[in-house]
Amino acid sequence: MEYRGLNIDRLEEMVGLWNREIGPDFPIRKDLFKQNSFDDCNVFIEGSLIAVNQENQVIGFVVAKKWQDEIDVGISKETGWIQLLLVDRNYRNQGIGKKLLQHAESKLKESGIDHIWLGKDTWHYFPGIPAQYGELAKWFEKRGYIHSTKEYDLDCHFTDNEIEVPLLDGVEHSLLKLEEKDEFLSFMHRCFPGRWEYEAIQYFQKGGQGREFVVLKKDNRIIGFCRINDSKSPVIAQNVYWAPLYQQELGGIGPLGIETNERKHGYGLFIVEAAVSYLHKRDIRSMLIDWTGLVKFYNKLGFEVCKSYDSYYKKI
Repeated sequence: MEYRGLNIDRLEEMVGLWNREIGPDFPIRKDLFKQNSFDDCNVFIEGSLIAVNQENQVIGFVVAKKWQDEIDVGISKETGWIQLLLVDRNYRNQGIGKKLLQHAESKLKESGIDHIWLGKDTWHYFPGIPAQYGELAKWFEKRGYIHSTKEYDLDCHFTDNEIEVPLLDGVEHSLLKLEEKDEFLSFMHRCFPGRWEYEAIQYFQKGGQGREFVVLKKDNRIIGFCRINDSKSPVIAQNVYWAPLYQQELGGIGPLGIETNERKHGYGLFIVEAAVSYLHKRDIRSMLIDWTGLVKFYNKLGFEVCKSYDSYYKKI
């Protein structure tokens, strides 16, 4: 048994291990794994590790992250993440998972991290431990991790019948135009600093042209947004990660946000309806909303829970 540093030369082996272990629930693609676990500048190489057997085959790995990007969006530099910890079922109960976790935790602590989240990282896979992996949750609880919240993915399959584009007096929606980029990023910085702002900045850095953002305007001023994703988007977005589970193309909806002083007018539901209509016009019928606790809100539009997660953190 040996432990080695994270190495992209092991990409195919790591993807193969993932799909053997959790692929039926969460089928991973090489380009998605590369995007999230190698290309993200916040991957903490020192805290990440690969376990190999005597035949030099990958039998486990941990990917740790901490904030390292030069962009300042207010994300805490004291926060660390365990993006993924996976061990081949044939090698479990031998202390491999414990060794991988201890390595990640100790290196994160040495680098100034004072608390760790399971998932929820930049370019994350999961907002917590998938609910069907209850034994894994117990394993982490024994190692000091504390349950925080429940999170959900919801999906809906719409018919081929034409969806009417919603209208509401006093506001209008449209797809973001590239020339509105600066105004939009200013809006995000003012109203939604942090992760959502960071994802919007990265979207444009990756070549985004605006078609992934529905914006809500009042008096020609942006007061809200809703992101939409599909197979033509410049990045593989979180709400289309598990598209291989769907027979037809999957479209993603979210996040969405309305300026604080413009809330309580029904604008949130309105912009989600608009997002659905835009995806429907692209001949997308299956749609998914990821990482939310607003189940009853989305139920109003026909979305139902399809996956559940338990959020965990640990102070170190």
